[in-house]
Amino acid sequence: MTMYATLEEAIDAAREEFLANNPGVSEEEANVQQFNIQKYVLQDGDIMWQAEFFADEGDDGECLPMLSGEAAQSVFDDNFDEIEIRQEWLEENTLHEWDEGEFQLEPPLDTEEGRAAADEWDER
Repeated sequence: MTMYATLEEAIDAAREEFLANNPGVSEEEANVQQFNIQKYVLQDGDIMWQAEFFADEGDDGECLPMLSGEAAQSVFDDNFDEIEIRQEWLEENTLHEWDEGEFQLEPPLDTEEGRAAADEWDER
């Protein structure tokens, strides 16, 4: 899993990965049907992003489906508004780093560390 400091970097990397996984397809000929993203909050408070493109709608990846069809193709073609994508992201889907490299939607509240992490997340 590779995460990026900005959503734009994550989208650029996802575009490159899509093209690498589909040899023989140029960027102009690519037909993208699904765009997925995931937002992460690290223990130090940094926000990171991951993105994916798929040729078929409904393909499973590491991220959550965000856009499909023409909207996904527009993002692939670099014709999108990053602010709009950020606004459409549901904060309850954000993954928080609980332990180094381990991410969860909610911290486990049955331990002192989990309660401390929950308190920190609530402060943000």
